[in-house]
Amino acid sequence: MIEIIPAIDVIDGKCVRLSQGDFAQKKIYSENPLEMAKEFEAIGLQRLHIVDLDGAKIGKVTNLKVLETIAENTDLTIDFGGGIKTDEDIKSVFDAGAKMASIGSVAVKNAEKFFEWIHKFGSEKILLGADVKNGKLAINGWQTETDLEILPFLKEYYAKGVTQVFCTDISKDGLLQGSANELYSDILEHLPRLHLIASGGVSSIDDIVELEKIGCAGVIVGKAIYEGRIKLEEL
Repeated sequence: MIEIIPAIDVIDGKCVRLSQGDFAQKKIYSENPLEMAKEFEAIGLQRLHIVDLDGAKIGKVTNLKVLETIAENTDLTIDFGGGIKTDEDIKSVFDAGAKMASIGSVAVKNAEKFFEWIHKFGSEKILLGADVKNGKLAINGWQTETDLEILPFLKEYYAKGVTQVFCTDISKDGLLQGSANELYSDILEHLPRLHLIASGGVSSIDDIVELEKIGCAGVIVGKAIYEGRIKLEEL
């Protein structure tokens, strides 16, 4: 059974969504992320994906208060990402109540530090965030494109101990036009035992069914919930 993971993206402590990672295309959906999280919990969802967009942009964890508040007032299993760069950052995220840290830029730019964290905290507590544009990785809140191709990158990191990845196709994110099924099929064909979480573009329950067929372990759903394309009851 595929795990449904609702997303709360935070700017200035508010629940927002961007389109294709563009900070200029920001839409505020809720002034109160805790209320949102409680709604997710009330229908029986158990996971939550929190993205500190301020943190991702400036490279410093910024919205810890939101994480703390949700962790203290719900029983959701939270993964938190955005701006985690140092040992202090990752410690503060776990101290604030996250069960997992989502790591993207550091995994690409400082692999040594990333694998140090995997060995220190365990692979079940580190979620590798792989953001993809035209088959290549993008970092720094999607603002920087690299020359690294997604599949060789994931193969190398899997071989070194990464067990779970959430992969976002930036070209599809926030557009509600369907998810990157070919990309996920390709990844799972080469790495069938990887715990792969799909992210970006999910627009309907049908998309989720399709991702389950492909073999994805989880799916992050954001805008489709906020725009009413997927009703919470359906989930």
